[in-house]
Amino acid sequence: MQRSHLRAYMTPNEVAELLMVSPVTVRQWAQKGGLKAVTTAGGHRRFLLEDVAAFAKARGMQIIPPGPMRILVVDDNRSFAGYLVDLLATLSIPLDVDIAHDGFDAGRKIQLFAPELVLLDLKMPGLDGFAVCQQIKEDATTQHIRVIAMTGYFTPENNAKIRQAGAEICLAKPFDKKALFQAIGLDLTPPGAVSEAAANQLRPG
Repeated sequence: MQRSHLRAYMTPNEVAELLMVSPVTVRQWAQKGGLKAVTTAGGHRRFLLEDVAAFAKARGMQIIPPGPMRILVVDDNRSFAGYLVDLLATLSIPLDVDIAHDGFDAGRKIQLFAPELVLLDLKMPGLDGFAVCQQIKEDATTQHIRVIAMTGYFTPENNAKIRQAGAEICLAKPFDKKALFQAIGLDLTPPGAVSEAAANQLRPG
């Protein structure tokens, strides 16, 4: 599998893609206990790759390798957005990353780029992150997209609001790269494989 060493956990949609079934079927397998799953703090099911592989092997199912994971970074701070792209590029894994610098551009790129995950800043001019997340989750064609929020203005109110809009988690800037990778569900790169700059804490810039 192309991502076998890349992702610590997989979403129901990713498992469905691998096994050529619907996400509903994957959730039913998990509910019945046939396919092992863990539940995140936000109530989302995640699956270990080895558990999915064992489940498929036991049932003679074929696994179809997915393409690179597509991530859209949405942040009006261009230096910080670029830094996130550079940080993700230090990982020796197949990622396809794009950037949007405002909420309106994010809406366009969500349709054209079709990301699996959006790293979304909350405070942006015009269409802010709350509105972008709400649009993603209210559209049946995009509601499957994972949203990880980021903000330099973290408050319990902002956290609750963006979580209610559908984000999995809200990371307070500055956050450590480990927190970002864990939120995405990526295994950390072996020691020495990340540049010295990327090893520093992320700053809002």
